[in-house]
Amino acid sequence: MQFGWLTLALSPSPEEDAARIEQQIEQVCYAEELGFSDVWLTEHYFTGESVYNDSLLFASALAVKTSRIRIGFAVVQMPFHHPVRLAVQLALLDNLSHGRIDVGIGKGTVYNEYEFVGHGLRSHDSRERMEEAVEILERAWREAPLTYDGKFYKVHVPELRPRPVQRPGPPLWRSVISPGSFTECGKLGVPILTARLPVPRIKERWALYRAGLQAGGHDQATQDRLLAQSALWRNVYVAESDAQAEEELATLLTETRHHMMHVREAYNPPDFEPGPETLNPWTDPKVSDDEAIPYVLSTGSLYGSPSRVREQVAELAEVGVRHLLGEHVMPAFRRT
Repeated sequence: MQFGWLTLALSPSPEEDAARIEQQIEQVCYAEELGFSDVWLTEHYFTGESVYNDSLLFASALAVKTSRIRIGFAVVQMPFHHPVRLAVQLALLDNLSHGRIDVGIGKGTVYNEYEFVGHGLRSHDSRERMEEAVEILERAWREAPLTYDGKFYKVHVPELRPRPVQRPGPPLWRSVISPGSFTECGKLGVPILTARLPVPRIKERWALYRAGLQAGGHDQATQDRLLAQSALWRNVYVAESDAQAEEELATLLTETRHHMMHVREAYNPPDFEPGPETLNPWTDPKVSDDEAIPYVLSTGSLYGSPSRVREQVAELAEVGVRHLLGEHVMPAFRRT
């Protein structure tokens, strides 16, 4: 099993941002020393979440301070980036890291409309913007010259320089949760990452992805590689006892949820309502903490004493997970 680390660092105040950013760099360097396979950066703005905010610029610092660990984005919010500029930045990052970049892509958060407003946008056309941007991104790495005449972008690029180290470009990952998305990504041969699935559902989703890979006609080596890459994200909290871990993690999750609900209520425009299909007990403000916290503990967390967390990781391995974004228990499962 591969172990990676997804960082969603929250800085409590502007005065602490600089120190928190330095801590993130130190932690990534330490994760590489410990043998983590990858680190995944998130992208949020304006409220202290993802304290570095600009994950692309932050990744450049990591690229020159590390030598082995892969650097992923979970995810790049595509509407906030001009696709040609993004293609150049990712190609440069791939050169700086000597081919260690993985790029998760998404249409932008479905809850934080204030992030769109802050970029002079609204989210109603975010999927269309993303689809155009992804096409330009992929073609810019392959074609010279490139001419594109779309709804949102009209560009002519003589040639993209520098070219990415990974050809034709850094792998583009998708964050998935619905059954159909697993199947579709399998057909397309797209690497995936997912979160907040109970253990019985994981085996079902992995089976759908495998079936999609087969339906897409991918050779066995490609299927094996993509299944090994498929990543599951979990909160990880290890303490001396199971009870201590549950109590402390529940407290931290409650604080995080209160922050999340506060900034959305304070900054989202009054005409914005997230679609009901995007809500779950963790994200729905109408759901109480008494229901939301147990939901996250059961579907999105590994916690307890070291021995209990090792058991939980073993349970994930049994249902097919071979790439876990977690920490603390890695040495017991890492291949030698």
